[in-house]
Amino acid sequence: MSSRQGIPDFRASALRAQAALGIEAAHKLLDAGRAWDLAPVLRAGGALIFPHVSLTVCGHHLAAAIHACLDAGVKKVLAVGVLHALNDDLQAARVRVAGGGEVRVEPAWGIQGPGLDAGRQDWRNEFSMLNFEYLWRLECARRGIAGPELILRFPYLAGGRPHILPGIAELQALVAEGAAVVGTADPFHHGLAYNDPPERALPAEEGGLALARMRIEEGLGLLRAGDYWGYNQHCVDAKSDARDVGQVIRYLLGPLQGEIHDLLWEDMSGPYGKPAPSWVSGALISLARVARRSGDLA
Repeated sequence: MSSRQGIPDFRASALRAQAALGIEAAHKLLDAGRAWDLAPVLRAGGALIFPHVSLTVCGHHLAAAIHACLDAGVKKVLAVGVLHALNDDLQAARVRVAGGGEVRVEPAWGIQGPGLDAGRQDWRNEFSMLNFEYLWRLECARRGIAGPELILRFPYLAGGRPHILPGIAELQALVAEGAAVVGTADPFHHGLAYNDPPERALPAEEGGLALARMRIEEGLGLLRAGDYWGYNQHCVDAKSDARDVGQVIRYLLGPLQGEIHDLLWEDMSGPYGKPAPSWVSGALISLARVARRSGDLA
């Protein structure tokens, strides 16, 4: 199973950044997360989404979600991570499913994570939850608590049908037991590193972030309506890595009203060795549980 060429080693970068950060700087990131009080969203059965760009760029968003989890009074937290297509097999499967292929024949189809030793272990090379886990441990230590049980799960190939995803029953049981739900996603990638033509590639601060906000809100609208396949294809077009995380959380919790609390971006021209503009946008998003309305799907 070969690694994909041209994909930076974000896992190694994240671990180096954690080692270099230092406790004092990490505590400052955790303190900055107090700018938002999102525990009520979790207590009411909603969810939170945070980015997974570099720790120093998005750490305050992760901290906001961590404080919400620790302040919500729950015994368990289900953290849904992105499983990136970091090798050729995973990428080929993702392309086939997005093209309408039958998801049930794909070996990578399902949910992975710690403790699920019988299944695939692609998640062990994943980086999307590393910084969240790192700040989680630090904040629990700073508070002098064990914290809720943190359960990491990485779905792959929801494919518009999260209800048949192998392993979804475990997540439904966790939600039924009262587990809080959070997830990670970088819902907009843009520019030359992501194959946008030069004439359409916008710098983040020159119209790019406005475009990012618009596209992210489009995706949130599709999720609220339960249009899973439409959302899957939106993620392909918007270059969002939220396609599986979004579908799984929406299926578990029902209709959700998304709100972008803060939007940020990180330059990716260096990691990919491509000219600017090449960047990714992340956001701190709350997904508040709402009553079903006419037109909502399950």
